Amino acid sequence: MKVLITGGAGFLGSHLVDLLLKEGNEVICLDNLITGSMDNLAHLQDNKKFRFIKQDVTEYIKIDGPIDYVLHFASPASPIDYQKYPIQTLKVGALGAHKTLGLAKTKTAKFLLASTSEVYGDPLVNPQRENYWGNVNAIGPRGMYDEAKRFAEAMTMAYHRYHGIDTRIARIFNTFGERMRKKDGRVVPTFITQALANEPLTVFGDGSQTRSFCYVSDMIEGLYKLMLSVIHEPINLGNPQEMTILDFAKKIIELTKSKSKIVYKPLPQDDPKVRRPDISKARKLLKWEPKISLEEGLKKTIAWFKKSKEA
Repeated sequence: MKVLITGGAGFLGSHLVDLLLKEGNEVICLDNLITGSMDNLAHLQDNKKFRFIKQDVTEYIKIDGPIDYVLHFASPASPIDYQKYPIQTLKVGALGAHKTLGLAKTKTAKFLLASTSEVYGDPLVNPQRENYWGNVNAIGPRGMYDEAKRFAEAMTMAYHRYHGIDTRIARIFNTFGERMRKKDGRVVPTFITQALANEPLTVFGDGSQTRSFCYVSDMIEGLYKLMLSVIHEPINLGNPQEMTILDFAKKIIELTKSKSKIVYKPLPQDDPKVRRPDISKARKLLKWEPKISLEEGLKKTIAWFKKSKEA
C-alpha cells in the first residue's frame, strides 16, 4: 500500500511511519516541522520506500499517483505547543482536515484522523466512553486544541456521510515513550527530565487529578488495527489503568532513583480532573488492548531519556 501521513516527524507519527514501513508499505510524510523533528526520521534517509515533504498541511496538497490511505496526524499536541501556536493549531484541525479529506476524496483513499481524548474536555463522567459528548470550554486556554479536534471529527464524519469517504477516527489518550520532546510540557517528559536532573517535580494542584498512560508500541498497534478496520465511528485508544498525578510523580522518582522532591503549583484553568478511556469498543471490534505495563514502559522511556541526555 501507499500511505500518506501528515505530522509524520512527530512523536506518534514517526513511530507509525516505522510500523507502516516494517509492514512493507510505501510512506509519504508531510510535516512543516514546527513541533516535529527530522531527528525522528533520520534512520530512514536511505529507505527507498520513504519520502519526506516539508509542507504545511493547511495548504493545497499535490501528490502524483495513487494513494491508498491518508492519515492526518499533524497538530501541536501539548499545552505548551498549542498555546504557543493557537492559530496554527486551529488551522491544522480545520483547514488541515479539509485538505487531507479532499486528498482522500480525490485519490479514493481511506482516511484516518488522529483525534484526542481532549474532545471530552474536563469530563463529568469517568471513564469516558465514545458516546459521551464532552464538557469543553470553547473559549478557554485549551479551547483551540479541543475545538480543532472536535471540528476535525465533524468534518471527517461529514465527508464520510456526504461523499462516502471510508474514514476512521482514533481518540488517542495519553501516550508516552521514546522520541518525546524533553520540553513539550506533557507530564511524562517533564517529570522524567526533572527527576534525572534531581530537580523538584512540579505537581499542579494537590496532585489528585488522574491520568492513564499508554506505552507507544501499544498505541501504534491499536492505530494500525484501526486503520485496517472498517469502523467509521470514533474509537478510544489508551490504557484504562488510572492513577493520580501525585502517585505518578512518586513512581518516576522511584524508577529513576532520583533525589528530587515534589513541589506544588496552582492548577491551570480547565485542567481535566480525570482522564481514563473506556476501551470496550476497541477490545470488541479491534481485538486490541494494551500489553505493556506502566512500569515496563516507563523503564524503556527513562532509558531513552538517559541516553538522549548523554548524547
